[in-house]
Amino acid sequence: MVKLRLKRCGKKQRAVYRIVAIDVRSRREGRDLRKVGFYDPIKNQTYLNVPAILSFLEKGAQPTETVYDILSRAGVLKEFRLTKTKLNFN
Repeated sequence: MVKLRLKRCGKKQRAVYRIVAIDVRSRREGRDLRKVGFYDPIKNQTYLNVPAILSFLEKGAQPTETVYDILSRAGVLKEFRLTKTKLNFN
């Protein structure tokens, strides 16, 4: 199973996180399948590769709680639900 999870980067006391698609059995700093975003909690900045995130969600990837909150604030989950309902009508 694949999860969308935060991976810690940056210096001491200056954490920056990458949003990655990673296997559930891997540790936090383990090898990721693909980098799909970036989150800086200090500056409150996010960069998201929306097409890559949507493709992983369509394939069944589960976001963690924190990543879920980041994606919902950015409106990615709303877009995912819209594409999902469009697929169901066809």
